[in-house]
Amino acid sequence: MTDRAYNFAAGPAIMPESVLKKAQGELMNWHGCGMSVMEMSHRGMQFAEILSDASERFRRLLKVPATREILFLQGGATSQFAAIPLNLMGGGPASYAVTGNFSGIAAREAEKYGPVHIAYEGKPNGYSHIPTQKELDIYRKSAYFHYCANNTIYGTAWGYVPETYGVPLVCDMSSEIMSHPVDMLKYSLIYAGAQKNIAPAGLTVVVVDRRLLGRESESIPQIFSYEKQIEKHSMLNTPPCWCIYMLGLVLEWIEEQGGLEAMDQLRRARSSLVYDVLDNSRLYKPHAEQKSRSMMNITFRTGSAELDDEFCKGAAARGLLNVRGHRLTGGMRASLYNAMPIEGAQALADYMKDFEVKNRV
Repeated sequence: MTDRAYNFAAGPAIMPESVLKKAQGELMNWHGCGMSVMEMSHRGMQFAEILSDASERFRRLLKVPATREILFLQGGATSQFAAIPLNLMGGGPASYAVTGNFSGIAAREAEKYGPVHIAYEGKPNGYSHIPTQKELDIYRKSAYFHYCANNTIYGTAWGYVPETYGVPLVCDMSSEIMSHPVDMLKYSLIYAGAQKNIAPAGLTVVVVDRRLLGRESESIPQIFSYEKQIEKHSMLNTPPCWCIYMLGLVLEWIEEQGGLEAMDQLRRARSSLVYDVLDNSRLYKPHAEQKSRSMMNITFRTGSAELDDEFCKGAAARGLLNVRGHRLTGGMRASLYNAMPIEGAQALADYMKDFEVKNRV
């Protein structure tokens, strides 16, 4: 038995219970060293072991090629909205697909450092649609093409990797990192805020192809410089030590579950339970088009703000927490990240059915 609720928050999000218990057991004294991870020096041999383990597990799980560097940074994905153009734009234009709130912020941030070409703009359709390859207008001389793989607020996701015709591909993977296998050779850079699938808030992971280095702006702050961070092994300043430790524990848990193939099967099973309810409902209205649906964040509403509010209150009373939609959209949102057990998705689906019976239209 457990007194833990099912937490559907979009981030910071649910973490594996076994990971939390292991961290709890090691909190006061990590591996007999007499210190907590939160106390040890980031220059000491203990943390060096933690950092190396997390990096090796990350590379192994995601099959990161030797040509890519893995950086453990701070500032969230939002910091990378500026760091990417400062490192990669080199004075030339960059192409951006705007399919949601955060990709729009990223594009506007990049405009501060150079010309931005909008390869797709999803605002006219309310960000309910992911463009097909034919709908993308990627400028062939772009320094890079940027897209966000999963749009947390609107519940959409790219079901394919865009063809860029030689333009370096940059992807914000914050909401789906480590949830399915990825062909890393297709990407020149990926980045992710860790607080959704792989660690607590405070850690940002960047994987960058070394061939992109050497383009950085002369005015780039050193904290944003990939070259400087690589040179200093992610320790230009004190890194987020506890978050890196927790990352290592989560990655160990993913390996124990069967790796990214197992995570992929679970995300499909979890999301199917909820989408099956939506597809057979007369009450709920999904936001995302069917072919653009996210398996990580499911967004929907009843059509009545009052009924949406009643739904969220009733869910909380059942121990189904944080299903209220983002302030920009309203309605409901269920985030089904790696650590969400299948029983949580089933409990939500059952509640959705019961609520519809009670409020039959």
